[in-house]
Amino acid sequence: MSDDTRVLFNADCPICNYEISHYATYSTARGLAIRFDDLNDCDLARYGVDKDAAARRLHVLHDGQVYAGIDAFLVLWRQMPRYRPLAKLVGLPIIRQLAAALYDHILAPALYSRHRRRVMRLQAADRNS
Repeated sequence: MSDDTRVLFNADCPICNYEISHYATYSTARGLAIRFDDLNDCDLARYGVDKDAAARRLHVLHDGQVYAGIDAFLVLWRQMPRYRPLAKLVGLPIIRQLAAALYDHILAPALYSRHRRRVMRLQAADRNS
C-alpha cells in the first residue's frame, strides 16, 4: 500500500459524502494511509482539475498520478483490504468496460446534475435574501 493516496470528493453531494465517509471511516479505523479531500475546501491544483471538473467524477491521486471515474474507484478499493475483491472483479476486462460506461454515462452525470441543481438553488436563495 502506498503512503501517497488521496481521494477528491464532493462533500456537498449527499450521496458522494455518504459513500466517501464510509471509506474514510473504514480507512481510519484500520490505519490506512489514505487522505480524503473535500473539493470545496482543498487545493484542486494538486489534482489538476477545477471545481466543476472535480464535481463531475471521483478523482484519486495515487503515487503522483491522478485517476478519475472507475479507474479512481479501482485505485481506492485496492488500498482497502475489504474492497480488494471488488476491485479485482470490477477490474476484469468486460466488467470494467461495463462499469465505466455505467459510471461515465449514467451515474456520474446524474449525480453532477443533482449537484448543479443544488448549487443553483443555493445561489437563487442567496440572491433573494
